[in-house]
Amino acid sequence: MTTQIVTPPQRAAPDESYAALRARPRMIIIGLVGMAVVVWALANLFLAFGYYPERFGNKIVIALLAIVAGVAGAALLFWFLNMFVEGLPERLTQGVIPYAFLIPGFLFVALMLIYPTFQSINYSFANSDSTAYVGLQNYRTIFGDSEFWNAIINNILWLIIVPAVVVAFGVVVAVLSDKLSANGEKFAKSLIFVPMAISAVSASAIWLLVYAYNNPGQAQTGLLNAIWVGLGGEPQAWLQIETAKLNSILLMVILIWLQAGFAMVLLSSAIKGVPEDTLEAARIDGASEWQIFWRVVIPQIMGTIITVFVTVFITVLKVFDIVYVTTNGAYNTNVIANLFFNKLFGASEAGQASAIVVVLLLAVIPLIWFQIRHFRNEETNR
Repeated sequence: MTTQIVTPPQRAAPDESYAALRARPRMIIIGLVGMAVVVWALANLFLAFGYYPERFGNKIVIALLAIVAGVAGAALLFWFLNMFVEGLPERLTQGVIPYAFLIPGFLFVALMLIYPTFQSINYSFANSDSTAYVGLQNYRTIFGDSEFWNAIINNILWLIIVPAVVVAFGVVVAVLSDKLSANGEKFAKSLIFVPMAISAVSASAIWLLVYAYNNPGQAQTGLLNAIWVGLGGEPQAWLQIETAKLNSILLMVILIWLQAGFAMVLLSSAIKGVPEDTLEAARIDGASEWQIFWRVVIPQIMGTIITVFVTVFITVLKVFDIVYVTTNGAYNTNVIANLFFNKLFGASEAGQASAIVVVLLLAVIPLIWFQIRHFRNEETNR
C-alpha cells in the first residue's frame, strides 16, 4: 500500500503579496504634478502664440517653437503619466496602463472634434455674434436664401459627377497599367499618383494657369485657350461660363485630377488580388476579356469600389479649397463649405454659418455610418 503525499497549495510570500498591493506615493505625486505642470505650460505657451505673436518675432519662429514644444510636451506628458501609473499598486497598474495611454488621445479628439461639433450646433441657434439665442431664425434665413440653394445644387452636381468619374478613371487606369511591362506600370502609376502630393490650393493655382484668359489678339498663356484658339475659336473666360454649369464642371476636373491617383492605387491592388484561377476558369469556359472584366473582376473588387466611392463622396461634400481659390463662389459656382466660410468671415454671420455647418454635418453622418457598416461587413466576410 503506497502512501500518497498531498502537497498543500503554495501561497504567495507575504512580501510578494504586500508588494503587489503597495503603492508608491512619491511617484504618484510627482506624476500628477508633472502632468499638471506640462499641460499648464503648453496651454499658456500656445495661448501666447495666439495673443502675443509679436513677442516671438515672426511666424516661422512660432511654427518651430510649436513643433518643438508640442513634441517635447507630449513626450514629457506621457513620461509623467507612466510614472504615475507605475506608482500605483502593481495589480492596479496592470489593469490601468492600457487606458492611461489611450485616455489622453481620446481627450484630445474630444477637445478638437466633439466639443466644436456641439458648440457649432449651439451657435446655430444664436445671433450673428453668438451673444443671444434666436431659435430657428438662422435655419429659416438660410433655407430662404437662393444662394444657399444654389450651393446645394452645385454640391449635388459635384456629388453626382466627381465620385463616379474618379472611380471609373481609377478602374480604367488600374486595368490598363496592369497590361504594361513592370517598368511601364511603375512609370504610369507614378505619373498619375503625383497630384496626390499636391495640396488642393496648389492644384487650384496650377489649373488657374490652364484656364487663364487673355483678351482676343493677345497671346493666350492659358493652355485651354491656347488649344481653343489654335483650333480656330475665340478665347473664353472659362470660369465665368455658367451655361450647362461648365465653370463648375471645370472646377470638378481639378478634384478628379487630385483623387484619381488615390482611386488607382486601391483599385489596382484589388484587381491584382483577384485569383488567377478564377480568370483562367472563365477563359476556359469561353468568356471574352470584356465579359471577364464585368462578370468576374468587377464583382470581386466591388468592396474596394464602394470604399473608394464613399471616401471620395465625403471629400466632395466638404470641398472648399478649390472653389475658394479659383472663383470664391462667383458666377454661380458656390458650394456649401465656401458659403459657410464667406458667411462667417465675410459677412460676420456666425449664427447662419453654424447653421450651414450643421446642415453639412447632417448630410455627412449617414455616409460615415454606411462606410463604417461596410467596413464591418468586409471584416466579417474575410
